[in-house]
Amino acid sequence: MATIAGRATREESFYQKMAAGLAILILFAFGQFALRGMVDYRHAPLIVHVHGVAMASWLVLLVVQSTLAQRMDLTLHRRLGWLGLGLVLAIPPLAIATCVAMLRAHAFPPFFTPSFFLVLVTVESLTFAGMVVAAIAMRRRTDWHRRLMIGAAIVLLEPAFGRLLPMPLMGPWGEWVAMLLQLIAVAIVARHDFTSRGKVHGATFLVGGIIVLIHVIDTLLGMAPPIVAFAGAIYG
Repeated sequence: MATIAGRATREESFYQKMAAGLAILILFAFGQFALRGMVDYRHAPLIVHVHGVAMASWLVLLVVQSTLAQRMDLTLHRRLGWLGLGLVLAIPPLAIATCVAMLRAHAFPPFFTPSFFLVLVTVESLTFAGMVVAAIAMRRRTDWHRRLMIGAAIVLLEPAFGRLLPMPLMGPWGEWVAMLLQLIAVAIVARHDFTSRGKVHGATFLVGGIIVLIHVIDTLLGMAPPIVAFAGAIYG
């Protein structure tokens, strides 16, 4: 029993540290981008600020939830989980509305085409929300629940790396470099799996596959003529 309890404690400690590390990295990426004057948030549409608050709130909640799980405060953890579900369901519409506003204002990253930017935001926000919903649905299977939650945060690393990497200098390779960095985060989880379980968990393989699939879908759909025309119409 002591061995099982110790293993569970190490598991919760690892995922609490992963959650905190990912949240800090993502918030730092967006914060330094703003401080460098790369975007004028003072004159950004209101929807941009609402979306930013929602995403930051989810990252804070992720850290709080993982900390509660580590401390075995499961009652409050479950209550906040339902609050998190409502927040997550609001994020894709907010993200897509923000994307449309940025396209209309011609304020999206210049190294993206309008169609790629639209697909990127849509696919990643829906995938993020889907992974969190799946994690909540599998909350009784804590091994899957933890990994899917961390996987959802790893999805959010893509826009973070877009603000940390010299994307204008990397051309078409920037997106794939971001993917490789995301897979390094997945590899950290895989290493923990192997150390603690003797093999990589199926959920970790799934997260890695989702990360690769997102980038492939973004690239292919971003070149699809109907989407190019649709995004172009929004862009004006």
